[in-house]
Amino acid sequence: MPACEMIANRRILFVMAAEPEYGPHLRQRFTPLMTGVGPVEAAIAMGIALHQLDRQGTLPDLVLSLGSAGSRICALGEIYQIASVSWRDMDASRIGVPKGVTPFLDHPVDMPLVTPLSLPMARLSTGANVVGGEEYAAIDADMVDMETFAIARACQRFDVPLMGLRGVSDGPGELNHVSGWRELLSLLDERLAAAVDLLPDALSAQE
Repeated sequence: MPACEMIANRRILFVMAAEPEYGPHLRQRFTPLMTGVGPVEAAIAMGIALHQLDRQGTLPDLVLSLGSAGSRICALGEIYQIASVSWRDMDASRIGVPKGVTPFLDHPVDMPLVTPLSLPMARLSTGANVVGGEEYAAIDADMVDMETFAIARACQRFDVPLMGLRGVSDGPGELNHVSGWRELLSLLDERLAAAVDLLPDALSAQE
């Protein structure tokens, strides 16, 4: 059963994709819902978790999705707050639907997230592929991940706000092996934890 953390009198559900991103600094601060990698796994895990919490009457006041991301634009090792998220896999443009929009659903290409922290912001693109090299040129976003759009859609179904924090683990050059992704995870663990520590004051200021 997923568990929320109480921060500034709000129930916060932390969500991550994979154990390698969940280092010792983050472990001292919260226990996340682990979704698994990719939009399908994230959608299933997030939907089930929110359904369970809804049945208990304990839906979170905020979901915080955090972890690593790739980027050719944002600085390696830095933490960014997610301004909006899009879905790069969805392309029904052949039938007149804008790329990134799900047919028969009324959602924008870029779905805005809540941004309570005073951190640099970035536009995020979610998809089912690991992006590298020149593939970035075809993506209209600052950074890429594999889960956030799916998490956002689940949150929308339950009317729960979503915020995102991502640390840049890779991007410049080609990513040829998992070791290239893992190289900066310990640094991102420390810096993501420092960003999480900003939440109590930021949320209290909104009251």
